[in-house]
Order: sequence, then C-alpha cells, then structure tokens
Amino acid sequence: MHSAANFLNRARKHFELRGFEVQSVRLSTQSWDEYLNNIKREDFIKIASLLEKFCKKNGIDFLSIGTTFDSKFIDIIPEILKRTTRISCTVTIGDNEKGINFGIVKKTAKTILELSRITKKGIGNFNFAAIINCPADTPFFPASYHKGKPAFSIGIEGGDLIVKAFSASRNLWDAKINLQRILDEKFKKIEKISQTMDNKDGFSFKGIDLSLAPSLIPEESIAYGFEELLKGKFGTPGTLTIAEMITNVLQHLNIKSCGYSGLMLPILEDVGLAQRYKEETFNISNLLQYSAVCGTGLDCVPLPGNVSQESISGLLLDVATLSIKLSKPLSARLLPCTGKTAGDMTDFDSPYLTDTLIRDSEG
Repeated sequence: MHSAANFLNRARKHFELRGFEVQSVRLSTQSWDEYLNNIKREDFIKIASLLEKFCKKNGIDFLSIGTTFDSKFIDIIPEILKRTTRISCTVTIGDNEKGINFGIVKKTAKTILELSRITKKGIGNFNFAAIINCPADTPFFPASYHKGKPAFSIGIEGGDLIVKAFSASRNLWDAKINLQRILDEKFKKIEKISQTMDNKDGFSFKGIDLSLAPSLIPEESIAYGFEELLKGKFGTPGTLTIAEMITNVLQHLNIKSCGYSGLMLPILEDVGLAQRYKEETFNISNLLQYSAVCGTGLDCVPLPGNVSQESISGLLLDVATLSIKLSKPLSARLLPCTGKTAGDMTDFDSPYLTDTLIRDSEG
C-alpha cells in the first residue's frame, strides 16, 4: 500500500502542476472474497480501522475495500462503516452471467436499514451501495474495486461543462455539438496527462470514467444545466431525451474510458437535483427511467426512516433488473433517515451532501 500511496501523491502533484484541481485521491482494493476467507470477523474490523489510519497518515482521502459477491460477508459491513469515515464498500447483487441473487438482495436491504440506525443520521449508507455489472477500476466511490495488477483511473466533476455547453445552445442539436466539442477538448487534456503517468512505478492507466459527476455549487448543477434546454424544470417532459443525448455524446468520445462513463444523477450531491426533488418535479420512478438511457441507477436517494426492508429490496431489484436487461453498470445508494418521515427534510450536516425533502419509496 505504501507504493500506491506514493504513486497517488505524485499523481496529485503531477496534475496540479498542469493546472488541474485534484479534489481527492482514492485507493481501491480487490474484492473482499480474495482476502477475507481466512480472516476472523473481529480481525478484519481491526484491519479496516488500521487501513483508515494508514490513509490519514499518507494523504489518501478515501479507501474502498472492494465488493463482495458472497452473502456470508455482508453482516460485517455495518460494524466496519460505523467505526470508520473514509472507508467504503459494496455488495454485488447480480450480473449478466449469474443473474440476480435474491438472497443477497434481501441481506443488502437489511444492511442498509442497519447502517441507517447505527451510524449518525444514517450517513453510513453514503459509503455503501449495491452494484450490478459494475466493472473493476471505476474511480467513483463507493462502486470502486480493483482487479489485476496495480493501475489508476481518473474521475471528474463535470456538471459545469454541461452548463457551459447548454447555456450557449439554441436547441438540442446545438447542445449536442457544443457538449461534444467541450468534453472532447477537456478529456483529451486529462488523457494526455494521464498517459504520461502510464506504467510509472508499475501503475498502468485504465482510463477516464467519462461520467459527468454533480456539484454542490448552484452554477454547476447538472439539473440547472438541463434547464438551459428544457422549457420547464428538471423532470418535465424532455428530461429523458436530454439525458440520452448526453450519454450518446459520452459513448462516442474517442477517449480511453472506464467505469460507468454515463450521466450521474445523485439527488443529495447536486443542489439543483435536491431542489427539484423537494419541489416534486421528478421521483424515484423517473430516476429509474433515466437510468435506462444514462446514469448510475438510484444514487444518494433519501428515504423515510420507517421504510420497510421489503420496499428497499424492491428498489434494489428494480435497479438490478434494469442493469441486467440493458447490460449496463448500475448501482443503488439509498439513505433511510432514522427518526424522519416522508415530508421531513434531511439534515446530514455533511460537506459532501446537500439537503432535500424526504419522500416515500414510491416518489
């Protein structure tokens, strides 16, 4: 891990010297199944705490301890995430090869509820997700996990690029051309810098996750970017079309890509999305529709604290079904808010989240 930490810190400086702001450096391990089999539960919880201390000491902002494909490891997750703040992990609830694992879905729903109860305001679920068909080495957390030899990948926060492209456009076609030009220019610069780091100290360049991640800055909100083209607010007719157009642009960029490489719509991580969700211009069903043509699934969705395990399982199953039907990576990051009901506001008090209205699992 020392070699990885050293490489990441050199990479941070390498990008900063070339004019890019590096918000965080992150480290991902292999899937749990590769190193948990012979370790006792109590020992692994201790190891997780030691890993977090290592990250703090060595300038690593976040650490993913990977995903698990085995239900026998799931019950350890709440205790790990309760004791740490920089660590994240996931459960793989299905893929194209094996289909949906219904037993793991049920245990994952139970884990989400437990995390909401044992971590402050349920914030533990911010570091936990269910994933389906997600490839290794995506830089976006908590879905990230590693396979093979040491490698690195890049993720960007690109909501401002959508705003820039759409605010200068007269119609959908103009917006597509402008977005393609802006993204191509920006990503090629990042790709070129990344290639200069390729195979330095044995770390190969896996690519850029082309996903346009959201922002807590209003002027860079993905939702408000959409509204430069829409005749109404995010969620009104035309939203699905714009989401598909953005994804189409991303899929046709001549850039070495990895991960999701699609549009992200996490409610609690984008001030515009949070505001429109509060105004009820879109709901969870809409997000599932949008996921069919873009995004990451259901990401950072707040739920009432009294949501049932069955309702959570249903949401996980819907995301998994979409992923397998469409053969695309999707995930679900759901945040039940203990002590709150539909109609209340969230109050996570997190530098990474904004607040919004809590609505029931149907909307």
